[in-house]
Amino acid sequence: MPAHSLEDAERRKAWGFVAPALVWTIVFFVAPFLFMAAMSLWAQQGGSIVHVWNFGNYIAFFEKDALFRGLTNSLEITAIVTVLSVLFAYPLAWIIAERVPQKYQRTTLILAILPFWTSYVVRSYSWLLVLSRNGVINQTLINIGVISEPLELASNRTATVIGFVHFFVMLLTLTIYANLVQLSPNYRRAAADLGANAFQTFWHVILPLTMPGIMTGAFLTFVLCIGDYVTPQILGGNNELVLPQIIMLQLGRRADFPMAATLSIVLMLVVTAAYVACARWLKIERTS
Repeated sequence: MPAHSLEDAERRKAWGFVAPALVWTIVFFVAPFLFMAAMSLWAQQGGSIVHVWNFGNYIAFFEKDALFRGLTNSLEITAIVTVLSVLFAYPLAWIIAERVPQKYQRTTLILAILPFWTSYVVRSYSWLLVLSRNGVINQTLINIGVISEPLELASNRTATVIGFVHFFVMLLTLTIYANLVQLSPNYRRAAADLGANAFQTFWHVILPLTMPGIMTGAFLTFVLCIGDYVTPQILGGNNELVLPQIIMLQLGRRADFPMAATLSIVLMLVVTAAYVACARWLKIERTS
């Protein structure tokens, strides 16, 4: 059989494997995205959508403080959650990888990811019960005499951050742990031979080598947090709206689909910018 015929056969076979995934991506991602991008350039007048191509919705987004504030609120909350989650997750991942005997590490990891087994909505409402004026924290502090009036812990940014951190610490723990267990003990031995103490070894050797795990978890935290609607709605109330809440208001109350599409495109651009900023670390390689 001629060589070019074999190449054509292999090429057809390759396209046969790729085609289902390609069609799925085009139908369920590319086409909806292009339609949403086109709708963001249309206008809502009365109860109908006017197919007039312009950037009026994007201009309105930057001019209307309520809309732009939703983006800044989302970015601020996401930044706080990401930083706190990294600070809490790294020590936990290090303890599991370095201090827990290897035969117990799998059990420890299962216990660490238990929050993933609970419904997202149930977990958010559970935190609402804990943080409310009559919740566990306020009642305990009142009973032991620390405070005389309940603290406002729920329906604000603090409650939203607590709910997010509780969930994402476990996600970051897994990505950082996966990176830590790949490190060869020879790195520490080499650093010690060169006169480095424990802190210097961590700062100049271990931390840089585990940056892929940190940044992968941080990026996943950023994406999931900035696009989340449930936790801010339940724990944050409507006192400080984030962008997903504003998108839902545009759809549910105003039926302004072009503006909702515009806000969704803005959200996707923010996530894309975050990916570009973290791209160099978003691949965990074996370092042992």
